[in-house]
Amino acid sequence: MNIAIYGAGSLGTILGAYLTGDGKEIDLISRNTSHIEALNTTGARITGTVDMTVPVNAILPSEISKKYDIIFLLTKTTDNETTIRGCVSFLADDGVICTMQNGLPEMQVAEVIGEERTFGCTIEWGATMLGNGVCELTSEPDSITFGLGSFSNKTDSNKLSAIKEILESMGRVNIEENFIGARWSKLLINSSFSGISTVMGCTFGEAAENKSSRLCIQRIIKECIDVAKSAGIKIEPVQGKDICRLLDYKTKIKELVSFLIIPVAIRKHRLLKASMLQDLEKSRKSEVDGINGAVCRYGKKYSVPTPYNDMVVEVIHDVESGRTTPGFHNLSRFKGL
Repeated sequence: MNIAIYGAGSLGTILGAYLTGDGKEIDLISRNTSHIEALNTTGARITGTVDMTVPVNAILPSEISKKYDIIFLLTKTTDNETTIRGCVSFLADDGVICTMQNGLPEMQVAEVIGEERTFGCTIEWGATMLGNGVCELTSEPDSITFGLGSFSNKTDSNKLSAIKEILESMGRVNIEENFIGARWSKLLINSSFSGISTVMGCTFGEAAENKSSRLCIQRIIKECIDVAKSAGIKIEPVQGKDICRLLDYKTKIKELVSFLIIPVAIRKHRLLKASMLQDLEKSRKSEVDGINGAVCRYGKKYSVPTPYNDMVVEVIHDVESGRTTPGFHNLSRFKGL
């Protein structure tokens, strides 16, 4: 099969290095000319919790010369409709897209290529781009997992099996029967830890250790759980852990327990720097509208207040417009919510 990773940033580059290192032929595609040149010249250099350099095949979108059977979509969701429609031109007639993007992007993909050709995958590990051709894996290798699912019961089971086998070159792959629930698990983590650490300009671990920001994380998690319940969505476990059982609360004692658990729950990903923060540091527009903003939209639809998610969206938009900068000073805006 012809396989591509479209959007070879930090996550895509590391995924491509693992798959290529396992003997699979993968095209890593990115618009970043300098990054592509470095990947082809010196290989994909992966640091952090692992140390390896893997020769890879990297190309610009303008250099695509084949039709792909499987495209792993890892671009930002900020211009998703245009990106997905662009992928159609180099997708085989029976080719499929497996979106690994943040938020809830499967609906957008399905609207372009059809539900039966749409697959989704949650990535339960983190990465940071350090420079052209160099990426840092910020999660422990034994915590690398994927949650894979199809968007329709009409999807090709052979394609699902093929995607699973490909991704198993890097980590454990769980087939999710309740894929929207698995997506919501990832959205919960991204909106809470990514959202608050981006507001503060720090890592997941630093946000979890600080008691003021940890309270914000806890409140965002609670909002996500409450919204999902109202929407009839069953949030799936993450790496075998039932998030709702651990972190949801109705009593003061359970609220205290969930507060104490948060740094422990994220310890294997404590070094992770949110992709939203990486975007802001490069003066790029972030994906906050597709992450915390998605929780806010669901909240409005099902009449569930989401003040902490609303504030994350507001602060990050202020950073994007130059009215503030990421930092601990932004925590004052959450007081009294």
